[in-house]
Amino acid sequence: MDVLRPQLININGRIYRRNVIKEERYEEEEDFSYMGPPESEELAADETCDTHIIEQTDKGFRCAIDVPSVLYKYIIGKKGETRRRLESDTKTSINIPKQGVEGQIVITGSHKAAVSSAVTRIEVLIDSFRRKQPFTHFLSFPLNDPKVQEGFQKFKDDVLEQCSQDHGVEESIFQNPAKLHLTVGTLALLNDMEVKKACEHLQDCQNFIRDITEGKPLPLEVTGIEYMNDDPAMVDVLYAKVNVKDGTDKLQVIADRLVEHFVSAGQMVREWDRVKLHGTVMNTLFRKDSTVEDTGGPGRQTMNERESFDARKILKTFGAYRFGEFELNTVLLSQRYSTDCTGYYTSAGSINFC
Repeated sequence: MDVLRPQLININGRIYRRNVIKEERYEEEEDFSYMGPPESEELAADETCDTHIIEQTDKGFRCAIDVPSVLYKYIIGKKGETRRRLESDTKTSINIPKQGVEGQIVITGSHKAAVSSAVTRIEVLIDSFRRKQPFTHFLSFPLNDPKVQEGFQKFKDDVLEQCSQDHGVEESIFQNPAKLHLTVGTLALLNDMEVKKACEHLQDCQNFIRDITEGKPLPLEVTGIEYMNDDPAMVDVLYAKVNVKDGTDKLQVIADRLVEHFVSAGQMVREWDRVKLHGTVMNTLFRKDSTVEDTGGPGRQTMNERESFDARKILKTFGAYRFGEFELNTVLLSQRYSTDCTGYYTSAGSINFC
């Protein structure tokens, strides 16, 4: 690790430096170990945490923090050793609800600094393992307007008619027209409380979005196709290009501001400097698993299992294909691997442009 440029962690809007620690690894999924600091390290008096309220009680100090139940096992560790080590290092007691029961983890101790230290270390530990959880929701701009769906269906029929002899081109790799969308960013929301918070954060974005759109729907045109890798003969994802009809970058600005807001709230991890807006029309992840949905993140297959397709003729013939025009008026918090009554993803929350 470069000591001048250490890895940083954003927890509840506060930035922490990640120190390199030795971790024991086990084959079983449930086995996790936190080695903590060296035994010679004393509890730092200035290791404070002001993101949670630490209450003074008759017996000392107490702090309760919200942690999704799916993450309890990472704090408990193999046979409870992670919790015991944390308690020993910080001279605190850590009470964790039963597995599967949503509740608060309660840290108690004789000294406020000790409780604060335990809270911070638990948050860092949770953040590390949270990043390994598959995402459950994503912010999306729906592209499933009837006119665009009709244009997509014609594109699909024409491609299959004219290019089905090309390597890897088959019906199963086309997107479901009812689920055409742009992915803004992905989120791992691990319980109902986190979903509720994400909905609240989305509502917080409504004012700046309406300022950008002047309180009107955004006229978009879906025209042209592009591919993601360097070799058009070995393509995994083919996507439609989406632009604002007046030539402005309003859609890009909205997407970037949304990501900025959710990253600052600690509910999203920034992947790019700017959001890569693309509407997937063909994806080889769909080939073997019809339940895989393209949402801008990893699917259920691995990269090694994907069979690429030859897109050279498709790009030459349909490079400027016009899927259609429509007015975008909403941002949705969509649930991964779900379907609502319209065929689109089930929505946990939404905001309108006007």
